Amino acid sequence: MADGVVGVFAGFAVLSGVVVSLAGLAGLRAIRLIGGAGTEAEALVKRTGPAAADSAIRPLLQFTVADGRVVEISSPVPASRHRPLTDGSTVWVRYDPVDPRDVVVVGRERRGLEYALVGIGALFVLIGLGLLIA
Repeated sequence: MADGVVGVFAGFAVLSGVVVSLAGLAGLRAIRLIGGAGTEAEALVKRTGPAAADSAIRPLLQFTVADGRVVEISSPVPASRHRPLTDGSTVWVRYDPVDPRDVVVVGRERRGLEYALVGIGALFVLIGLGLLIA
């Protein structure tokens, strides 16, 4: 391979690694901030429309915020076989009092996924830097 091609590949690897790591760090920050300083509420799981027939589609979560408004958002986490989100069931959520659309479902924060994104991004950065140095 020509040096220019390796340089372009290395630059792409570094750039994509930084983006993936930043996405993971942003997710971890949101989990930490909302999970620690958020307000807790019980949310009703609603499966309507296409979500009623397909368990892969994320259902709606409906909950009441401290000032009495009812908020309905799409679930930030998908249902799983081990922990389904069935219609009519309830889950606990923590939400940002300033923007109630920022929600973390208690017990389903997916920290492992966020740490994996940070690790994979760091690996791409190291590979890219290794190619640039070599």
